[in-house]
Formats: sequence, structure tokens, C-alpha cells
Amino acid sequence: MSAAESHILPVYAPPEQIFVRGEGCWIWDDKGDKYLDCIAGIAVNALGHAPPVLQKALTEQASKLWHTSNMFKVKGQEELAAKYVRDSFADVVFFTNSGTEAIEGALKTARKYHTANGNPEKIDIIGFQGSFHGRSYAAINASGNPNYLEGFGPRLPGFIQAPFGDLEEVKKLVGPTTAAIIIEPVQGEGGVRAVSDEFLRGLRKLCDDNGALLIFDEVQSGAGRTGRMWAHQWSGVTPDIMAVAKGVGGGFPMGAFLATKEAAKGMVKGVHGTTFGGNPLAMAVGNACYDELSKPEFLERVNVVANHLGQALEGIKDRHPELVVAVTGKGLLRGLKLKIDPKGIQGKLRDRKVLVGVAGDNVLRLAPPLVIDEEQVRQAIDAIDAVLAAQMAEAGA
Repeated sequence: MSAAESHILPVYAPPEQIFVRGEGCWIWDDKGDKYLDCIAGIAVNALGHAPPVLQKALTEQASKLWHTSNMFKVKGQEELAAKYVRDSFADVVFFTNSGTEAIEGALKTARKYHTANGNPEKIDIIGFQGSFHGRSYAAINASGNPNYLEGFGPRLPGFIQAPFGDLEEVKKLVGPTTAAIIIEPVQGEGGVRAVSDEFLRGLRKLCDDNGALLIFDEVQSGAGRTGRMWAHQWSGVTPDIMAVAKGVGGGFPMGAFLATKEAAKGMVKGVHGTTFGGNPLAMAVGNACYDELSKPEFLERVNVVANHLGQALEGIKDRHPELVVAVTGKGLLRGLKLKIDPKGIQGKLRDRKVLVGVAGDNVLRLAPPLVIDEEQVRQAIDAIDAVLAAQMAEAGA
């Protein structure tokens, strides 16, 4: 069906392929063509396509109970929340359906904290240029990207953007109305940029010194993607609130926000809720996914392959200095910053049966399933190498 005949709201621009089946890092279209998936549904399919362990969890739960709403206790929520708390800074967890919902809850929690403390004027949320926190109204205001804000009415009050990585500029923005600072430890949409440990430590101190909360958006960088369960764990810095989604469900829609008991003090009965969040199906998959991701040997393997990928991308940079500016990102969330629009390269890679993404600042984005192996990495690198070489030959012709 052509775009003109489709009844789908035309906010996307997908290519012609229609994918019908997946297994591990491979995905097949309706013509039977096989592709190497190096974007994983935008960092979602952490265990690859149709992993047996998640299939089993989902189908077993589907035969028993799908939905009750949060009018009633959901056993799987208690089990998964206990695992998240056991392995993180947090004391409490709220389950959502998506990353955007997790961000909304995190922002509400931060503002409600100050109201509970008798400081309702503290509403300002300081974010960063190049950030992406979702597509809801509050989330696009927190990100501040003009392209996402245009046409949706006035800016919401209380959202401020600081330059990326400039602590001195952040300090100038902090004041008596500051509620929180929100940051992605690795920016996804903004160019796959990793935040330095030093900068995160500076933000933590700034929040502590000024009575503000620190929010980490780990929707894309979490769930083992950088070789630790959460990317911020590399720095030793802990937040007060964290939003997660994408990989935590391994392909099933789910998310959560986590908080310390102190940060969540204002979130009492009746102030927040969800109908579908934390449903039995999502919790069955979420528990099974977390059990796999949290195995030490699994994360060790991610680090081995991530190092291999990083070195291979540096090799591409060295071989194509006319096109590649830098290798960005961390773990298995990586980017190639190019001197040209990456969408053309993305399309040519798709022609070679390799799927990748793009991000802001002319970045070609790779976020493969965490189960990708060295041979599959080599295939992806060979394809990128060939496309860039052909691009140079075409430019020189």
C-alpha cells in the first residue's frame, strides 16, 4: 500500500520493507530477504528477536491472566520491583507502559517532592541541549528541541535547557526555584553522546548543594546497553529518580521510574496512576528479561563485544577520515559522527541488508541486540566500510 492509500497518521517515513519474522539479530521481510538488525527497534530488543526465554514467560502468563488494572495487586510487580531495588539506588518503583510515561512520572515526582517539603515554587527542571525525553507535552518541553515544540502552543513554564557538558553554565541556571536536573547518561537522539563521569559528579554535588533532585533518563542507555545494568553505574554517581524503558521489556512495551524513598515522599495515594502500567503480561516478560540481563556472565559478554565494536568503529574512522568525524557513545550504544547526512548511508546499508539508525548531529547510530556476536559485528562493519568507500568513490567520480 502506498503512502497515499495508507490510513496511518503520516508522522513516520518508513522504508518499503515490511518485516514479518525475527530470530536473534536477524529479521526477515515479507519477500523472504534476511537483514542483520543493528538497531533493535531503537535499543529495545535487548535479547534479540523472539528470544525463547521471553516467549515462554509471555505465553505462560497469557494463558492465565492478562489484565486487572492497578485496582488490585499484581504479583509480578512486587517481584520485579524487588529486583530493581536490590540492584540499584532506589527504594520504590512505579511501572509504566513506555519511556515517555516514565519521564512524566519522574518529573511529577520531582515537583511533588518540593511541594511536600513546603516549597511549591521549586518547579524548574534543568535539562540539556540535544536531549530527548519522549513525545508527550511535558517531555518535549523538558527536551526543548524546537523541532518537536513548534506548533504545539506555548512552552510550558519551568523547563530550562543548559549547554551539554558545561557545568559552569548549569551553575548559572540553578536558583531558588530549581526543582531538578534531568540528563541522559548517554544521549541517544542527540548524537549518541556519552556524558563524562566528572560532569555527572558535578551535577550530583550541584543538586546536593542546592536542595534539588537529580533525574537520570536511562530509557535508552539502561538495561545493560553499556555493559552495566544502568549506564550511570560506571560513574559511581547515583540519582534520586531514574526513568527506564525500552530494553527492560525486551520488546514488550513497558517502562518504570525508580526513586529513593525521600524523593518519592510526595507521591502518596491518589496523586498518580495508570490503567495498563505493570500489567501481568508486561511483568512476566519484564521479570524474565531482567533475570537474563542481570546475569554477570551476560554483562561480561556485552562488554567483550562492545569493546570489539568500538575498536572496529575506530578503524572505520581511521580508514575514512574524509567522511567520519568521531566515534561516539558507549557499550553497544554507538555512533559514527559523519560529515554528511547519515540518512543516505542508512539507506545504502539497508540495501546491503544491514539495519542501522540515525541520530542528531549527523550521527549514524548502532544499537544492536545485546546478544550480537563478533562475527555479526564484523559483517556490519564490513558493510559500513563498503558503503563509505563507495560514497567516496562516487564523490570523486
